[in-house]
Amino acid sequence: MTSTTTQKGTIMDHIVEKYLATWNATGDERTKLITEHWADDATYTDPLAEVAGHSEIDALIDGVHARFPGFVFTRVGEADAHHRQLRFSWGLGPEGAEPLVIGFDVLVTDESGRIADVRGFLDQVPA
Repeated sequence: MTSTTTQKGTIMDHIVEKYLATWNATGDERTKLITEHWADDATYTDPLAEVAGHSEIDALIDGVHARFPGFVFTRVGEADAHHRQLRFSWGLGPEGAEPLVIGFDVLVTDESGRIADVRGFLDQVPA
C-alpha cells in the first residue's frame, strides 16, 4: 500500500467518522459537527427524504432520532473511495446489538473536504 493510499484512507475514514458522529449527535454537538464538516449548501437524498442545507439536514436527523430513540449509527465494513467521493455501509440499531436498519451511503466532498452531497440507500428496513 502506498503512502497516498494510506493518507487517502485515513482522510476518508475521518470523513465517515464525522458523518456518523453527526447522525449520532444531538443539540449543540450536532450543530457543531454540521457546521464544521458539512458544506453550507450540502444536500442529502435517500428513498425517504430529500433535503438541502444545514437546518434541513439537522431536522432530518432529529426525525430519525424520534423514530428510533436510543439507536446509534455504526459503520459496517470498510469505506471505498476515489477522487472526492466515498461509499460505505452503515447499521442503525440499539448500541451493542445487531442493527435493525442497514444501508449504504455515497458521500461527495467539496474541495475543502467538507461533505457536499450524500446519496443514501436502504438495504434492510424493519416493517
